[in-house]
Amino acid sequence: MADQLYLSLWFPNFRFATLPETLAGVLRQFATVSGDKRVAAASAYPLGFTESPTYQRLYVNDDRSETGEESSIENAVAEATEQLYEDMAYEFEMKWNLWSPTIEDTEEGLEAVWKEQPSTVRIMGFGPQFDDASFDQNGHIRVDFGLDTPWILDDEVLEAAESSTANSDAAATYIQKNVEMLLAFTLLVERHCGISSRLLWTESGEPLVQKLIDRLQRVN
Repeated sequence: MADQLYLSLWFPNFRFATLPETLAGVLRQFATVSGDKRVAAASAYPLGFTESPTYQRLYVNDDRSETGEESSIENAVAEATEQLYEDMAYEFEMKWNLWSPTIEDTEEGLEAVWKEQPSTVRIMGFGPQFDDASFDQNGHIRVDFGLDTPWILDDEVLEAAESSTANSDAAATYIQKNVEMLLAFTLLVERHCGISSRLLWTESGEPLVQKLIDRLQRVN
């Protein structure tokens, strides 16, 4: 079953006034891995996770945008956090390309065809009074990778992968590529962002590492 995947980050002696700079630092590490330094969207949420954003901006990152300066990390963070409130959370969306399969019905049966697909990652920084100080559990900054399916294949893809040795080898290869992207980002944050601790976790509480081992054993 698909599961939501998060990375929570805590910082030593964290001061709320440094949140914009800290967020920008994490965003820059993500950009290093993704190869795209542009922010796709920025939002500011009041009070708790169920509230509607009081600030939201979607950036045009295609041929219509001339320089990309408006969607740069520095500009997007500065605009969204211009007014810092302790009961607010500030979220930034960025994209990276992960390998994803589509199932095609061929003469040999179901086959998984792998392509790089854009995937949205949301990086959120929390004020100390947001959602009853939930940063104690969520981290001063939390990275939401979306569903864990790029790393943990669903059953339909697994069945297609198991149908032939070629499919099985491809699945293992592309899962590994996606895992390398995830690890590269995590290691860059550890090295360059001055964190005190981190936690990679799923919404269900099931350990990602064990799920990875189980999936890779099936396709190997």
